[in-house]
Amino acid sequence: MPDSVLLVEDDQDIAELIRVNLLELGVETIVQDQGNKALKMALENDYSLLILDVMLPEVSGLDICRQVREQKPSQAIIMLTAKNSETDRVLGLELGADDYVTKPFSVRELQARVRSQLRKVHVLEAANAPDIADDNNALVIGELHINQRNHQVVFQESELELTATEFELLHHLASHPNQVFSRSQLLESVWGYHHSGYEHTVNSHINRLRAKIEQDATSPQIVQTVWGVGYKFNPQGVEF
Repeated sequence: MPDSVLLVEDDQDIAELIRVNLLELGVETIVQDQGNKALKMALENDYSLLILDVMLPEVSGLDICRQVREQKPSQAIIMLTAKNSETDRVLGLELGADDYVTKPFSVRELQARVRSQLRKVHVLEAANAPDIADDNNALVIGELHINQRNHQVVFQESELELTATEFELLHHLASHPNQVFSRSQLLESVWGYHHSGYEHTVNSHINRLRAKIEQDATSPQIVQTVWGVGYKFNPQGVEF
């Protein structure tokens, strides 16, 4: 099936610009300008990706993001935010968005973000395909089991519910124990691009990951900060 995007944007000119440029990628784009209708559509239908403007009539993009993430943990979501609104960017990421694009935006940059998210969607779809058997393609460190084939993470005998991006971030860090990665390096390796000014994306995903895997997220023992440099995976934090 072709990829499909639900674009929620009440500016008709911007919506048409995005729709035309996603068409270049072979992506079917459904445009909705009402927040309440968009929320209903997102919950009742399956889309490869949601692109949500923050400011919408009746129900904001942030509210849509929060409610969709609660009911569809694996749904890929990109937020459209104003260039001068750092609060909206951070809040969107904390509510579960995988990425964000600031207005005004470069069309090529938007396409790159969409391609990056769709790649993750395709990997997740392949992992869930019924005709693919588990080949034990797992990374095991102490009590942490990361199965890349089926995108499953089990820690201390409990399965963690991670988004596709959170999974890729954890897998990348755990595959290189004790190696320190800068935010720029993680953007390039996990998100597939590097644009200055988007480091909030990494920070928020690290915080979300810690909330799910750390016993005390305020004193992380697994995904640790190396001040002034970046982040690293500490294998001692997941040992028996």
